[in-house]
Amino acid sequence: MVRPSRGISRRAFVRSAVAIGGVSALSACLERGDGAELPQASVALEDLPERQHAWNEYLERDGHGNHVAPEHHVLLALEYVGEEPTDETDRDELEAAFETLERAFERGNDGLVFTVGYGPAYFERFDDALPGGVDLPPPEPMAAFEDPVLDEYDALVHLASDHGSAVLSAEEALTGGLSELNGLAVEGSLEGVFTVADRRTGFIGQGLPAERQEEVPAIEREEPVPEDAPMFMGFESGFRRNQASEDRVTIREGPFADGTTTHLSRIRLDLRQWYLQDSREQRVSKMFCPAHAAEGRVEGAGHNLGDDAGVDGCAETLEEDARSGVVGHSQKLVRAREDDDPLLLRRDVSSTDDGEAGVHFLSHQREVGEFAAVREAMNGSGLSSAIGTRTNNGILQYLEVTRRANFLVPPRRHRSLPEPDPG
Repeated sequence: MVRPSRGISRRAFVRSAVAIGGVSALSACLERGDGAELPQASVALEDLPERQHAWNEYLERDGHGNHVAPEHHVLLALEYVGEEPTDETDRDELEAAFETLERAFERGNDGLVFTVGYGPAYFERFDDALPGGVDLPPPEPMAAFEDPVLDEYDALVHLASDHGSAVLSAEEALTGGLSELNGLAVEGSLEGVFTVADRRTGFIGQGLPAERQEEVPAIEREEPVPEDAPMFMGFESGFRRNQASEDRVTIREGPFADGTTTHLSRIRLDLRQWYLQDSREQRVSKMFCPAHAAEGRVEGAGHNLGDDAGVDGCAETLEEDARSGVVGHSQKLVRAREDDDPLLLRRDVSSTDDGEAGVHFLSHQREVGEFAAVREAMNGSGLSSAIGTRTNNGILQYLEVTRRANFLVPPRRHRSLPEPDPG
């Protein structure tokens, strides 16, 4: 059982409870005063957007107009255990479960946002192929030095909220552990249709990584993660102008119009080398670009940059910087744009799952192939050999991708056991 501690902040305690999960963790959150009276939905189901990934309208914004991601995240990887994915009873059961979540909580930071996606393994059960316009290949390594586990999960549910009690209670309702959710009777569940094959948790927000660094054995004594950092690597990453819009990542035509795709990676971080072997100037150079470091453009975690990392000009010196021996992560990614617009809408979070500092990198894009193009740019393909395959090549030397997975996120009308051509 999770018990409140006087020596830990409520935010840190709630994050720990989310990581543990279960009814006892939910009870402890509520006892701690987290989410005891959250608003129920004020928008009728029929008035919600068809796009499951349409979160931005409902999310808070900071003073620069950047969307503020919910603090607490739960990712449930699911295996299908039903008899036939075309079973209307199972489909109705799932839809009732998802609609319960939508009725029980207001959509947004102070309530709940969620998506439901389906992997290639799920669609392999059908004789028909996915229609043209849906790019959903099986996951694969994205670099010669990678050797990740290639996940074959059937489905993925992503739950997010500023309140740990909201994601925990939503999870318990979905898995059959609650009969009432935020004052409403629970209708439907995953039981008999899906089982939870893997559970991952994450967090994002200023101060949370600094509070959680004591859980990472490699750095717990030094505690180098800055207090103002929203992510473990110490810098702001959710700049509005460096993110694709929800329109850009939306499938435009066919039965899955208004849907999107999700790529999910699990990444292990080497924070000891990042913080204790590299200088602040080196970290800025490798995360942004050498010019940002040389000219002192980044203050603290980079909140002074506003809504744009400001690396467009760095792209012009990319080859020169590579010949000089170091290039920046954001600097390389400018090459992977279409009409000067980013291709990915990132909703990644930090994690201490399994006692390791990590990232659950979750991105939405219209086609999975666009994620592959961004990753190729991140690899530094075609740049001068003065930089290594990983060394001084952005942040690659601090990342180890341990798992990869791809999912199709259908529009809401097809989110419950979709067929490849639902009509």
